[in-house]
Amino acid sequence: MSKEKHAYMQRRLGLFPATNIVVANMIGAGIFTTSGLLMADLNNPLLLLILWVIGGAIALSGALSYGAVGAMMPEAGGEYVFLSRMYHPMLGFLSGWVSFIVGFSAPIAAAAIGFSAYFYRALPFLFEVDGFSLDFMKKFYSILIILVFTAVHLRGIDFGAKVQNVLTVLKVALVVGLILLGFSIGQGNMDHLAAGDTFNFDLSGWKTVGLSLMWIMFAYSGWNASVYIGAEIKDPVKNLPRSLLLGTGVVVLLYFLLNLLFIYAIPPEEMKGVISVGGVAAGNLFGVLSGKFFSLMIAFALFSSISAFIILGPRVYYAMAKDGYFFSFASKIHPKFGVPWLSVIFQGAISIVILLSGTFDQILTYMGFSLAIFPVLVVFGLIRMRMSGKITQSLPGYPVTAVVYIVAGLAMMFFALMERPVESGVAIATVALGVPAYFLFKKFVKERQSSG
Repeated sequence: MSKEKHAYMQRRLGLFPATNIVVANMIGAGIFTTSGLLMADLNNPLLLLILWVIGGAIALSGALSYGAVGAMMPEAGGEYVFLSRMYHPMLGFLSGWVSFIVGFSAPIAAAAIGFSAYFYRALPFLFEVDGFSLDFMKKFYSILIILVFTAVHLRGIDFGAKVQNVLTVLKVALVVGLILLGFSIGQGNMDHLAAGDTFNFDLSGWKTVGLSLMWIMFAYSGWNASVYIGAEIKDPVKNLPRSLLLGTGVVVLLYFLLNLLFIYAIPPEEMKGVISVGGVAAGNLFGVLSGKFFSLMIAFALFSSISAFIILGPRVYYAMAKDGYFFSFASKIHPKFGVPWLSVIFQGAISIVILLSGTFDQILTYMGFSLAIFPVLVVFGLIRMRMSGKITQSLPGYPVTAVVYIVAGLAMMFFALMERPVESGVAIATVALGVPAYFLFKKFVKERQSSG
């Protein structure tokens, strides 16, 4: 009886933990690492701040659209379920395929890399081990963190959600504390906003803007997080859309203030190309020792993002495997802890492979393009369902929010393809490789049905 009780995922999560998962998924490696890289390309602090605001508007538009779709289909799986029902199972499979390779495993690797960068800035002596290079030690700590949180989330959603709640509250408290202390007692200068070069909005400039927005949207990725655990949310018709809107709204405000603080604390020339930008900002605002302290706190804050991705990804693979379009082991639910435990382990292994095979910049660009494709299709599907009469209830912001999200997504992909054709091409190739994989799994499904 006990095994039957835990053989499926149960609706245990209320609004607070669902919103926490959205916030935790969004606030991560992106906000703490991309602003320095963006400044190197833009060299204009005011434009940098404006692009973060535009990115927030795009994320809120997506959250409003996804809230309507998620309330209609409150199941585990996110885009995999949505696209399978809206269009065709192959599109759903391709979104899950990309989620498996890019959507969750790559961000786990990126967040782990961000953790090690900040951890090194705070405690460099822990990386000084005889016989081992600095690069080796950074990868060692990154892999160790992935293994630790993979083990945590093998214990089940109840235990994992409690850990997630604590980590998210601490992370938000850190960000809010840094903002309040920075503007109240920190040594900065708002004149930095007017520094930098005049930006030229020619073709080259627009390509840079498009790529910059794509990197910013990586930092905002996670605004759709709670749709992946729709099967485990109580009263999903109300709580799922609210969790998306609340979580995204909180993060948009925090991102604006945090980037304003970075600009206040760091002259543009000093910010260019710096990954651990939060540590530099804290050092400038409060002194060297405080910079090390905040670097350590940011490193620990990234735990929350790694944890959230490890929660969400396996639910997508579970949904795909349940339908027969993924490896059957991914649908196995642990009889005691009630989680797709083999999926959790498999995802951790893929994250480690990605971590070992690419640089942060390569992973960031590859993720940005890959993750932009399928949400655009989901929002377009919402418009189709609305026009066909399948959705009749009032939708806040519709159709403006849906159109904004689709146009912005297509524009970002177009300019990113022009600016970074190699990374964008690899992302497209990743999707294309999923087509033969789909037909292969479909063949296995038919064979099992005929033999059964």
